[in-house]
Amino acid sequence: MAAPSEQALADATRVVLHTQELAGIDLVCDGELYRFDVNHPETNGMIEYFVRPMAGVRTDLTFKEIQDFRARPGMGFRARPAGIVDGPLNGGSLDLPAACARATALATRPLKFTLTGPHMLAKTLSDRHYGSTPALAMAIAEALAEQVAHLDAEVIQIDEANLPGHPEEWEWAAEAANVVLSAVETTPAIHLCFGNYGGQSVQSGTWAKLINFLNALKVDHIVMEMAHRPVAEVAAFKDLRPEIGIGLGVVDVKRTEVESADWIAKSLQRAAELLGRERIRYIHPDCGFWMLKRSIADAKIRALVEGRDLYEGRASPSE
Repeated sequence: MAAPSEQALADATRVVLHTQELAGIDLVCDGELYRFDVNHPETNGMIEYFVRPMAGVRTDLTFKEIQDFRARPGMGFRARPAGIVDGPLNGGSLDLPAACARATALATRPLKFTLTGPHMLAKTLSDRHYGSTPALAMAIAEALAEQVAHLDAEVIQIDEANLPGHPEEWEWAAEAANVVLSAVETTPAIHLCFGNYGGQSVQSGTWAKLINFLNALKVDHIVMEMAHRPVAEVAAFKDLRPEIGIGLGVVDVKRTEVESADWIAKSLQRAAELLGRERIRYIHPDCGFWMLKRSIADAKIRALVEGRDLYEGRASPSE
């Protein structure tokens, strides 16, 4: 739907939530369907939904501005910037609390609400005002924090999908992320992955290079892509601050093959033996399912629940 009505959005969100609830997911997400932009399908609303309503962002781009952006390293997955920052930035007409309230009203289980983090958003914009990407990220963080303070969901998670490919930027990325995380009134979390554009990774790197960043965060838990990563990489999290919980990705969203419950349970057991069972607080897919057909996504959700139950010794939802 290019221009769905409010009722259509509510109906679609209700289906997404109910699918998870029926499968037995403990902490559900709203699916972010209302963020999708048909003009920028490659980012599935992760960028434009947040920056276009912000004051200080111009979206009518000149050819030179587009060419300048294309020449920047590390942004090959985008052909043009999400906008030009040519004045002081603030939240403008962005209204995250309204979206969160809609999902909360429709969900019958605890809800996790997600938003793109300041590092990712700053990297997709061209700055003509702040003079540096770190300064721009901080301005974005302050605008997001103002909204986050009004969100009412069990978990508030910021998503940073560009930093894993640029670990050298971790210090200013952590400073900006902490502005947003500190505004969370409930449970703050962060998700990192190596990209999920066109169903493929767009960055290379290792989790070991991000440990300093993770340890600097004011966060309850981290939500990490692991099913698509080398098994040995889980060892990197042994150096994580002990009070930070781990959300372990056990479903690969970049493959159409549906994992077995046994495979998922064994993945969790291996991680528990290495890190300690108490460290694994959440079990989840590597990233969002938006690139997969619904039948595959639904099957992977069911497998996730069955693998979780096998690992934890729970009775399945149908029993």
